[in-house]
Amino acid sequence: MVLRVLLCHKGTLFRCALATVLSQEDDIEIVGTVGPEDALATASRARPHVTLLDLSMAGPVAAEELCRALCDPPSGSAVLVLLDRQVDAAVGRSLARLSPQVGFLTTDVEPAELVTALRLVARGEPVLDTQLAVAALAAASSPLTERESEVLRLAVAGTPADEIAAALSLSPGTVRNYLSRAVAKTGGRTRIEAIRIARDAGWI
Repeated sequence: MVLRVLLCHKGTLFRCALATVLSQEDDIEIVGTVGPEDALATASRARPHVTLLDLSMAGPVAAEELCRALCDPPSGSAVLVLLDRQVDAAVGRSLARLSPQVGFLTTDVEPAELVTALRLVARGEPVLDTQLAVAALAAASSPLTERESEVLRLAVAGTPADEIAAALSLSPGTVRNYLSRAVAKTGGRTRIEAIRIARDAGWI
């Protein structure tokens, strides 16, 4: 069977290079190369067996929601995610919950390992980078909801509540409520202290 693969990466040069490498395999057909923002629409049209997705800059909520959407009809695609080795543990935990439909590897994986992983995840077999999976499982269970974690993560750079609200399609008041609950749940006294506690614990 020819394995239909959709490449979704933020870098055009990387996408083209990866497409060239994977196209050398007799059983792999590249059905599209797009940025992550076009992943869902393209997958719905192209119906790949596997979507190879770059999520190095995504938070846990964005990562999990996109992967779930790709796995569900009409796309119905397995997903293999490429992650930076320094990714937050929360992202690893959120993706591990979606295994075996979703697998993840680090961006420094060897080409031969990547090809093998694509074939495995297409067959419904689990593909999880060992170091990332161990780090995700070792992190303490977060008291934060996924949305509270996402809001707190966006607040790391001091982003105002109204900008966070716009990014997440929420009202500023709702964002402030999420932030207040996150501060209380972490045991911090301020937003800055809550962020530090959550990051140290691997929750964001």
